[in-house]
Amino acid sequence: MQLHEFWQILSPLSGTPKDGPFTGYYPAPIDEDTELRLPIRVLPDGEHALCSLIVNQASFTVVDALALRLADHLARFQPEVIIGLPTLGLTLADAVARRLGHARYIACGTSRKFWYEDDLSVPVASVTTPDEKRLYLDPRMLPLLAGRRVVLIDDVISTGRSIVAGLALLRAAGIEPVAIGCAMVQSLRWRQHGELVRLEDRLASVIASPRLRLSSAGWVPEE
Repeated sequence: MQLHEFWQILSPLSGTPKDGPFTGYYPAPIDEDTELRLPIRVLPDGEHALCSLIVNQASFTVVDALALRLADHLARFQPEVIIGLPTLGLTLADAVARRLGHARYIACGTSRKFWYEDDLSVPVASVTTPDEKRLYLDPRMLPLLAGRRVVLIDDVISTGRSIVAGLALLRAAGIEPVAIGCAMVQSLRWRQHGELVRLEDRLASVIASPRLRLSSAGWVPEE
């Protein structure tokens, strides 16, 4: 499968053993009947890899399927407001809010508008964008959040740095989310953050993918 063909279709479960080995792709189950085939991204050491998901390169069919399943997982928290983290979390947050019947969602951003306030910003970096930026919440959105059941959404939780920054930003606004949502938790590195471990029972995801290591037969789960 060529790289541009990933994230375009959903496939029936292939029955591939969970412990691999995997070669051309990682078959990630999204429910009991369906899988999404993810490209294997080799890390710089050449001996380890991660399963990649880029939501804004996915077909509408795939985004809709991920959003529908994530909305189903989040429904028990009775969310009233969905907040999305940039950049790729915004695509998913929009789709999830629509599936939950909301009229809108709220987007955090990394571009500072002149009316933004420094007190409503935090530093942020991620595994795919390691250069530190600042994450902002538009102060005009605060009245929409006060006293509401808020869910914070990102596309992938990997190292956990982005979602922890999002939680810090909400905390600066006096908000404790009722849940966190993502399309995929990528490995278990996010568990290095005690804050995320504390919120684990409020973390909803569609896909769980492992960190992989290279064996003589192919890629196998390290965790």
